[in-house]
Amino acid sequence: MQQTFYKYQGTGNDFVMVDNREQTFNKRDTKRIAFLCDRRFGIGADGLILLENHDTLDFKMVYFNADGNESTMCGNGGRCLVAFAKQLGVIEDKAVFEAIDGLHHAEIEGDGDIVKLQMLDVDKVEKFDDHVFLNTGSPHHVQFEDAIEYFDIKEKGAKIRNGAPYFNEGTNVNFVKKVTDEVFRMRTYERGVEDETLSCGTGATAVAIAMHAINETNATLIKLNVQGGKLRVSFDVDNGVYKNVWLIGPAKLVFKGKI
Repeated sequence: MQQTFYKYQGTGNDFVMVDNREQTFNKRDTKRIAFLCDRRFGIGADGLILLENHDTLDFKMVYFNADGNESTMCGNGGRCLVAFAKQLGVIEDKAVFEAIDGLHHAEIEGDGDIVKLQMLDVDKVEKFDDHVFLNTGSPHHVQFEDAIEYFDIKEKGAKIRNGAPYFNEGTNVNFVKKVTDEVFRMRTYERGVEDETLSCGTGATAVAIAMHAINETNATLIKLNVQGGKLRVSFDVDNGVYKNVWLIGPAKLVFKGKI
């Protein structure tokens, strides 16, 4: 069976996109999804995303990790899907769509490369002596790492991802270094990919909120330097609840093909 696909990337976080409005894609075939994401035998991606019809909204997002399993929210994937929806003619410059974690608003800026995605409100930030834990659509462990440019993130990230207290569900792991009061350097180990990714949208959102929650910054517009480029996260704070949270960054088509 031939499959038409589109490859998108958002700051190096890359995705196989499939137009599934006709419901022709088998979402239960985890082996095929993993094959399509495989960088040696398939197309190669951090995940696969289906764009589907929705009864009342612009479209629906269905996201799969590179291991073939349906997963929690992916911020960069959501931004790339908005760019994909515009390419297909489903939307123009604004969108409202459903993902696994609920409703999302999005806007496309300028020439179409920059996509703003509204994330969920965050009302719980758990602070510990050596890390912060919060859920921004996906679970995220956040901790400081001075030697962020040099250390083995795969080994250290995997140990935290599978260790206490994350045994049951696992977690994404973010390592952070402060650059200025408004700029942070970060690297992310993603569960489901089981390796470092060049960028993580829900991770960038988690780092921005975590840094504000532990008073490392007073800014409500924070710049995140990730391995694949630069992202921005803005938010409002109301009695400890982070609202009007926006993830902002580039989302670009790489190529279209058939496999």
